[in-house]
Amino acid sequence: MAVTVSLVALFGLVLFFLLRSHSLSFGAAFAAVMFGFFLASTGAAAPINTLTTAVVHAIPNP
Repeated sequence: MAVTVSLVALFGLVLFFLLRSHSLSFGAAFAAVMFGFFLASTGAAAPINTLTTAVVHAIPNP
């Protein structure tokens, strides 16, 4: 668990700086995928999933 959390922090920081520098490349895509992969295996996955579901249900359907 501790290794997963530190990898989430590492890939999160890398992704943050890549997005701030507007660097769109294979490295940015890899960092985004790895950040999502490791974030899904932490305890933050359930609240993020709940929040996403709530936002989707709050958008009115035509």
